[in-house]
Amino acid sequence: MIVSTRAGKLRGVRGRRGLVFKGIRYARSLEGGRRFAPPEPVAPWQGVREAAHSSLACPQRPPVQLPVRGMIGVLGGEHGPDCLALDVWTPAVDGRHRPVLVWIHGGAFVMGQGSTRLYSGRRLSQRGDVVVVTINYRLGALGYLDLTSIDRGWTANVGVRDQIAALEWVRDNIDAFGGDPDNVTIFGESAGGMSVGTLLGTPAARGLFHRAIAQSGAAHNVSSPERAAQVAESFLERLGIRGSDRGALEKVDMEKLLDAQRETTISLGLRSGGMPWQPSVDGDLLPGPPLEAIAKGLSRDIPLLVGTNRDEWNLFGFADVRRLDEDGLKRRFERALPGVDERGAPLAGLAFDAYRSAGRSKAPRDRWAAFMTDRIFRYPALRLAEAQVEHSARTYSYLFGWRPPLLPGRVGACHGLEIPFVFGTLLDPLLRPTLGTLGGARRLSEAMQDAWVMFARSGDPSHPSLPSWPAFDGGTQATMFLTRRPKVREGAFETARRFWGSLP
Repeated sequence: MIVSTRAGKLRGVRGRRGLVFKGIRYARSLEGGRRFAPPEPVAPWQGVREAAHSSLACPQRPPVQLPVRGMIGVLGGEHGPDCLALDVWTPAVDGRHRPVLVWIHGGAFVMGQGSTRLYSGRRLSQRGDVVVVTINYRLGALGYLDLTSIDRGWTANVGVRDQIAALEWVRDNIDAFGGDPDNVTIFGESAGGMSVGTLLGTPAARGLFHRAIAQSGAAHNVSSPERAAQVAESFLERLGIRGSDRGALEKVDMEKLLDAQRETTISLGLRSGGMPWQPSVDGDLLPGPPLEAIAKGLSRDIPLLVGTNRDEWNLFGFADVRRLDEDGLKRRFERALPGVDERGAPLAGLAFDAYRSAGRSKAPRDRWAAFMTDRIFRYPALRLAEAQVEHSARTYSYLFGWRPPLLPGRVGACHGLEIPFVFGTLLDPLLRPTLGTLGGARRLSEAMQDAWVMFARSGDPSHPSLPSWPAFDGGTQATMFLTRRPKVREGAFETARRFWGSLP
């Protein structure tokens, strides 16, 4: 099947579940002095280009263990500079205008790619009669190095600009693939969910999408100018390069650049919440923090679905085999929350007391996991929902709580576990032994796909396969619990709301 885009013709691949077009370049290669430059449109071509294979991943050196990368679906192949590309799944190229879902992958802003097999859009596309797009964007220093404090001519946030360029490509071309450019939903997980939150608060992204789904990510992960400058200085020091020397940055060996990026992450990780590479307030693309822009109504017309997983932190604490007792837990709280509140009470002590009385498990390891889940994921998601619901009644909340029957305790409903449920990739060889059709997984996956598709169609995730799904409000905090037997609960996040909302 051949389609015509604005730049030229593409030949896709027909399968049992529709059509797929892979490796479509939405911007030029990063070669030729464009590593840190804003994305540029591809040059038009003659003839027909084959679109049967996905592009390379953007340059990266994942800082986590291979099993974790696989579990959260960011295990990719080779990387290279010609990576600003996307894949498109569509039921048919027939002139119809179907809802479009654009996936932004996660990976802490330093790893991942849109074309990993867990992100295959073929089942979701066929089941929902929708067009699914998965994108790559620049990562780490290539995407999020901000030198504006040193050189005002520098362009920051090119990783966000890549995402915007991909959405512009969708706007201009998706009708040729059977999609509706006036009904685009962005959805993403982890750093992808944080990207969704960022785009909701980015003026330049206005009009490029019409609904948003943030999975385990919100609008908090944005560096201040001061923090961005600290990251940049650490990075340049490791390379031995002055910030104004653009030529040197473009010419430095890519492996050396990735080494400096990793060393900066290790050096500043704990003080920056583990992710020094992330969007930053640059006074240009991001005039201020996205959450503030959302709270002021920048995306007032955008329906939002936002949620987290019950046991997010279990993924990151899985390899922590050290025995944690009460004294060890207190020391962790002290490192995580130094300082006092306005009454002079130590924040660490307040956290210790709050999480001692919350939750079903009193084990120190489980209390630490609950604390970190709330700190990194749940409270930011709650704040995003509360900011958006002030301007859009079509704001919805979920909590994914399905736990693998064979690994219920240590893994639980960990970070990233909802991804194959959304995409319908539960039977992937990577997950089949522990997920597959156990514990009602397949039924829940189908219900979640139906809800995501209904939200993309109408801005409301309600579907007969689930209980009635009320909108979120700041009072009741109505939330759909996505478990083996889904149900709606109110006031589910009071511990996070009371504790984190009370901090200075």
